[in-house]
Amino acid sequence: MRWNDVREPLTPAGESLSPEGNYVQEITSLAGLVAALVIGAVSPGPSFVLVAQTSISRSRRQGLAAALGMGLGGLAFAVAALAGVQAALTAVPSVYAALKGLGGLYLAWLGIRIWRSARAPLAFDAPDRSHTIESGTGRAFALGLSTQLSNPKTAIVYASVFAAFLPADPSIAFRLALLAAVPVIESGWYGIVALSLSSTGPRKAFLRFKTVLDRLAGGVMIGLGLRLAWSAGPT
Repeated sequence: MRWNDVREPLTPAGESLSPEGNYVQEITSLAGLVAALVIGAVSPGPSFVLVAQTSISRSRRQGLAAALGMGLGGLAFAVAALAGVQAALTAVPSVYAALKGLGGLYLAWLGIRIWRSARAPLAFDAPDRSHTIESGTGRAFALGLSTQLSNPKTAIVYASVFAAFLPADPSIAFRLALLAAVPVIESGWYGIVALSLSSTGPRKAFLRFKTVLDRLAGGVMIGLGLRLAWSAGPT
């Protein structure tokens, strides 16, 4: 085979992409994925309430164990989303733009929900019985994992975010970096929640500024989602 027969990878639009350009594209995509997953993780939901309840009513150790369970559950969703989205992109290239647009719209919708519920109090005083932590860090870990895996919001967030940001042909290094980042994001955030809300002062401070923090996260999510939906259209 002649040297000039070697072709460079192509973008979804069919344009040649140099190795340097592909590297930059993957770094940008990874940064977008991490940012979106961080925003999704910090938005209040069943997982947040579980870790907060555990840390407040039980112990810091059990709260951290539940946070580790959240991280493992997030990794499971990431593996499933990565495999499913990549299979769809390989089979039908046009699905890439469609999933990107739908993912962007969902992120915007989620941002609107976060914004609108900013003033709603967190229900710490009336937990669901399935979220009751029995003694032992092992039970807390198992409940954190099961809560994450049974949360439809988490599944939709991962599918939407991966569809919106995942390159058409991600390298092995990109996939490994992404799968390593997911449990760090999930366990890291919920670990911060467990450490903070197991102390009286930080817990009161968080509840005092909850409206501002939720509206900031919602606004960022809306802008990010609309930008992604717009970029999925014809160029």
